[in-house]
Amino acid sequence: MTRFGVSPTRNKLSTYRPAKVTAAVLVYIPQREGYYRHRLDVLKLCLESLMRTSAGEADLLVFDNGSAPEVVEYLLSLQRDGKIDILMLSGRNLGKIGALQLMFNAAPGEFIAYCDDDILFYPGWLQASWDVIEAFPQVGMVSGLPVRDAARHGVESNNAFARSKPDGLKITFERWIEDDWDLDWAESTGRNLEEHRAAFKDFQDPLWEMNGVKAFPAANHFQFVAPRKVMVRAMPEEWSGKLMGKMVEMDEAIDAQGGLRLSTAGRYVRHIGNVVSPRLAMEIAALGLDLDVTDVTRRQKPHWLLRIPRMWHLLERIYSKLFDILYQVER
Repeated sequence: MTRFGVSPTRNKLSTYRPAKVTAAVLVYIPQREGYYRHRLDVLKLCLESLMRTSAGEADLLVFDNGSAPEVVEYLLSLQRDGKIDILMLSGRNLGKIGALQLMFNAAPGEFIAYCDDDILFYPGWLQASWDVIEAFPQVGMVSGLPVRDAARHGVESNNAFARSKPDGLKITFERWIEDDWDLDWAESTGRNLEEHRAAFKDFQDPLWEMNGVKAFPAANHFQFVAPRKVMVRAMPEEWSGKLMGKMVEMDEAIDAQGGLRLSTAGRYVRHIGNVVSPRLAMEIAALGLDLDVTDVTRRQKPHWLLRIPRMWHLLERIYSKLFDILYQVER
């Protein structure tokens, strides 16, 4: 005898029905030191803000890409509490694009609301994205934050659409993106603020309007809402194994499908980075997010080593080499 009894689930149907949107979050926090020292606090802020602003509107799928045990236990606790619908745990880092290949194929929803694990969500972000998707034709992806730097690649379909002069499309150029939004993004992504400010000081922000909805004609790959079928087609066929990279290629693959890459005209999400700034901490309190970020916001004076000429660049190269050794990165 090879079987004892009959499975009680035979001929039964699952009561689960996928939501139209799958909110998909990619997590990677391999340790709690160095660059990643405050990343668990950032992850908690990301997930808490996402869950509060999308409750009942999306299933939550989280893919952990080989994080530290404490991070995995936190995610498991959210799943046990019924806050994460689908939790995918990888025993090793598959690389970002490799993880996305698995996530996008596994997502049950018709649309994917993707984000990296360091994004803050403001109320109304999903509806604002829907408004853009419904107002414009052939939308490939919509981000909740207009970023000037995002207009540099993956916009051929946008340009072709604008040149075709479709009925109802209004295009203007003016300085409408708030500089604080742009500088917050530059700071959170590690850019030199003075250089960034100088590079875009004369930039005139394009603004599209169609069917009464305004949008910025570019999108960001750190957060977006997109049709699942578009994202699956945008994934590379091969398995690259790269820990980082391939995201610009993903943007260009969406563009090559003829999909418009747009952003909302307001700031509905915010890139946090690897530490919560003091100014962002005040916003957290105003949003009613009950998270302890006291230690995260404490600022330290620059180390005396950094006052030595060119020491920053030397230490940065040493750090990069040590990272390669620790995580066996092949370039």
